[in-house]
Amino acid sequence: MNKLLASLIAGLFVSGAFAQAPAAPAAAPATPAVVKAEAKADKATAKAGAAEAKVDAKADSKVEKAEASAAKTKSKAQAKADNAKAKSQAKAADAAPQDKVAADAKAEKVEVKADAKADKAIVNATAKADKVKVEANADKKNAKIETTAVKAEGKADVKAATVK
Repeated sequence: MNKLLASLIAGLFVSGAFAQAPAAPAAAPATPAVVKAEAKADKATAKAGAAEAKVDAKADSKVEKAEASAAKTKSKAQAKADNAKAKSQAKAADAAPQDKVAADAKAEKVEVKADAKADKAIVNATAKADKVKVEANADKKNAKIETTAVKAEGKADVKAATVK
């Protein structure tokens, strides 16, 4: 037990010695050019970040509007189809007994056409909303790339200023 305790204590001291970070080399005093480059880089980065946030907000707004428009179009198309079906069923119900078969066939034809028209409208509205989503995501990614480029340029400028 004494050996175990001794090895644990020794391990604690050894790990403590290795865990210490090496002393950082003394940083060179910042020259006016470096300070100016850092300030310029920070300003450009902040401006790029604000522009990216603006693009993101605008893209999200476009997506929301497109989804709302698609939902409205879909519900209108479905309501129109339901209305056409109801009218055709009412006509078929009011038909004379001898014309009942023909009226039912005509009603089914109207229902199929109304459903097809509604389905087309729904597909087109969905496709339009999906297109807006894709464009919005592309805008967001492009804005992020531009922000990253501005940050990299700022770092390069600061690095170049330290050499001068």
